[in-house]
Amino acid sequence: MCLQQCPTYRLLGREADSPRGRIYQVLLVDAGRLPIGDTFVTHMDRCLGCRACETACPSGVHYGRILEKARAEIERNYRRPWLARKLRDYFYLKVLHKFSRLSRWAKLLRFYQRSGLQSLARVSGILKLLGLSKVEGLAPRMEDNFFFREIGTLYPCRGERRGRVLFLAGCIASVAAAELNRATIRVLNRNGIDVFVPPGQRCCGALQAHAGYLREARHLARRNISHLMDAGYDAIVTNAAGCGATLKEYGELLASDPQYAADAREFSARVKDVNEYLAGIGLRQPARRLGVRVTYQDACHLAHAQRIRSAPRELLNAIGAEIVEMPHADHCCGSAGTYNVTQNELSMKLLEEKMNEVAATGAEVIASANLGCMLQLRAGVKSRGLTMRVAHVFELLDEAYS
Repeated sequence: MCLQQCPTYRLLGREADSPRGRIYQVLLVDAGRLPIGDTFVTHMDRCLGCRACETACPSGVHYGRILEKARAEIERNYRRPWLARKLRDYFYLKVLHKFSRLSRWAKLLRFYQRSGLQSLARVSGILKLLGLSKVEGLAPRMEDNFFFREIGTLYPCRGERRGRVLFLAGCIASVAAAELNRATIRVLNRNGIDVFVPPGQRCCGALQAHAGYLREARHLARRNISHLMDAGYDAIVTNAAGCGATLKEYGELLASDPQYAADAREFSARVKDVNEYLAGIGLRQPARRLGVRVTYQDACHLAHAQRIRSAPRELLNAIGAEIVEMPHADHCCGSAGTYNVTQNELSMKLLEEKMNEVAATGAEVIASANLGCMLQLRAGVKSRGLTMRVAHVFELLDEAYS
């Protein structure tokens, strides 16, 4: 049942690039019958980690856990090429580890994007010479005002208070989707929710866990648990599906940690996706109805990992959006964290499939609930020359209230 739900199996038609085939290879490695070599690493790296196979599996196999542990074994026992190893280590262990370092790199990227250097690099052919022409355009546009300066701020609700939440700002979101974070807070405030952005929070560890850096993911999990475990708040919320899925699995990530295991389970039980949280308490009547045709793309880690499908659609319906369902809305768009960079060719094939289905809807807006999906879909819209807008559900809610 999982085979036709697997993006790489649909594209490549190989058993080794299916969930069943990958699990079999993991079993062989575990039994010492298959080396952790180039072939094994290739098939593990090709997986998007979308977890659509978990939705399809009648036996409830937790494929995502198996994949993460397999990739952790690869990081411990396989020597990647020097440059790839250095770049991976620096990005996952240094850039994402500290917001101050991420901010510096984001400022450099913003300068590159806005100073004219980007245009010059594109027309000069240097990107093609360096082998970066296919992935350079996928980099998110850095925003003017990063969200980091607002960490530590309490945003009081408007009107009668209905709840209090802690907000995880995110790492990439704080530099590439700061306005989305602000829109999310405004919508929650409009619905009677106090929002506190706790100081001391860090990256959730999702990208590290997916890439096999489980030790770093556990370190970040402990840090977040220490700074976001405030009993005075109803929930811990995030507007990023990938982050939410990992936050909800801190209990599993730290299950063998005697100091943090109990707190990790409690932490995970309190995490809510913002769509899930707001749909649960009910939406206050917005100022206006949007009246636009919207097609909703299910983020993999919201639909398959968190099993949340109806909440975003309920919220869109509540603001007057006409939802036009695309075929296979829960098929992966090919973003998958850093997959569109590390496995660009496969990613672009999946995006091409997705854009065929999106274009057929005739929608004015493509809505999603995950930044990575939004960036990928914007690249698809641009490549097709479409006039569709890509927006987060909470950006549309914010417009309805404004």
